[in-house]
Amino acid sequence: MIIPIERIAASIYLIRGQQVMLDADLAALYGVETKVFNQAVRRNMDSFPEDFMFQLTAEEAASLRSQIVTLEKGRGHHAKYAPLAFTEQGVAMLSSVVKSKRAREVNIGIMRTFVRIRHVLGANEELARKVGQHDKQIAVLFEQVKRLLSPAPVKKKLIGVDPAKE
Repeated sequence: MIIPIERIAASIYLIRGQQVMLDADLAALYGVETKVFNQAVRRNMDSFPEDFMFQLTAEEAASLRSQIVTLEKGRGHHAKYAPLAFTEQGVAMLSSVVKSKRAREVNIGIMRTFVRIRHVLGANEELARKVGQHDKQIAVLFEQVKRLLSPAPVKKKLIGVDPAKE
């Protein structure tokens, strides 16, 4: 079972200046429910110091929800607790907590993805710095390009109406 690097990379977020993966994304990759995943982590909290894993603040979770826009409405669709975020070292430590063949394979893919991202960012450090500084400007630029590429509204000609009298 090979998980595409794009799928893993899409689950890596930059929070508090660190690349992290969230509990729900990791649980999905491992093929378990988030609740079961978090129970395994909580039973082994001594394996996850603060630089390996941290819980998002309410503000961070809300900000992330607004970026991802995947929450469904209704009872039982919202997480009771703010997500847990795992750094690269925390993901590596998960292999000692979540023990299955699939977990090992997923962890190998995740580690390779982190290394690849670090390599790409290292090679393009200046670009990464500029992109980080200009996220909002880039979003505005994309919106403007999207607007420019969308077709202009077509003016309809009214039959029997003199345009000079409008």
